[in-house]
Amino acid sequence: MRSRFTPYLLALPSWIWLGVFLVVPLAAMASLSTTTGNSIDGFAQTLAFSNYAEVVERFGAQLARSFLYGGLATLSMLVIGYPVAYFIAFRAGPRKSMFLFLLLLPFFVSFVLRTISWQFVLADDGFLFGPLKEWGLLPAGFHVLATTFAVVAGLTYNWLPFMILPIYVALERVDPRVIEAAQDLYASRTAAFRRVVLPLSLPGVFAGVLMTFVPATADPVNARILGGTANTMIGNIIQTEFEMANYPSASALSFTLMALLLVGIFGYARILGTENVLEAAAKR
Repeated sequence: MRSRFTPYLLALPSWIWLGVFLVVPLAAMASLSTTTGNSIDGFAQTLAFSNYAEVVERFGAQLARSFLYGGLATLSMLVIGYPVAYFIAFRAGPRKSMFLFLLLLPFFVSFVLRTISWQFVLADDGFLFGPLKEWGLLPAGFHVLATTFAVVAGLTYNWLPFMILPIYVALERVDPRVIEAAQDLYASRTAAFRRVVLPLSLPGVFAGVLMTFVPATADPVNARILGGTANTMIGNIIQTEFEMANYPSASALSFTLMALLLVGIFGYARILGTENVLEAAAKR
């Protein structure tokens, strides 16, 4: 009898942790999202589901911009990260550990400080663009800060390791003999990659996209530091609403973002064929 309940007892602390620090706050925020009132007179539960329609109407542009920036950043990370992961897995040899350490090295510095460093790099008269303007290689009015490019570049830089590492793990598990067998069957390197390596690495691609798209879409730091007023993302709006004690609007907006992200994730999983991807990973 004891052995039967042992797995549940071992998992009990983690379930308690999730219940206290995830389920309870989510339930409280869900209840708060349908209230009305203010911080002075208090908030009353009135089941005001109209709060959701109101925040979508007020902040629809920021929601759309967040998904656009998150999607662009995720695509950029995939384009940059896949070749890097491929190189480390198949070409780095005994230097794999060194490259992985260099990949993780920026995480020894605060996320905010790393983003602020990009503000100095991309400054109009900074050490990068300042000399180029003095030499006449760039027009005097050229600027990168407070643009879409700056925000997407910051998101790409900050979350890039979360794309590379899952892909690297998937590529590391690919048996080189399978690639050799494809080439022995007269498949070119391109065909071997397209028909063998890429399908086997899809679990890593799937995990990498999930681990980067969600935080990049909801990130409030890069838009605040690297973007201007025209590049505000939904994370900035949620933070501002909470700071102004507009708790019902902030909570409704948070759940709206969560719901849209879940829809996007399930849609992405359906298109990619998650069941086939996970089944192939399990067989390996």
